[in-house]
Amino acid sequence: QAQLVESGGGLVQPGGSLRLSCAASGFTLDYYDIGWFHQAPGKVREGVSCIRAHRNSTNYADSVKGRFTISRDNAKNTGYLQMNDLKPEDTGVYYCAAVRCGDYRVVGPWGQGTQVTVSS
Repeated sequence: QAQLVESGGGLVQPGGSLRLSCAASGFTLDYYDIGWFHQAPGKVREGVSCIRAHRNSTNYADSVKGRFTISRDNAKNTGYLQMNDLKPEDTGVYYCAAVRCGDYRVVGPWGQGTQVTVSS
């Protein structure tokens, strides 16, 4: 069974950092673009970052550009989202998925999400 499991979320103070992981099992993640999504409380899910499978180009939402860095380790079948200088508006559930980066269209399973709370 193809699965994605996010981890690394937690409670952090404004200005702090977290590193989220997206571990794939049951399929080879390196054939897919990896997208990270943010769902703030009461809001729709939106793509915040994406890394492509073959060209390794990346993109970021304006709200996170310069603060977040997406990466992948194909040997570990895992994607990552390094989040620095976290702000309260970053609070929410973060999901990863196998996607097509051009429009964040999901082509594989979602993970269960990991909660990030940024609060003083």
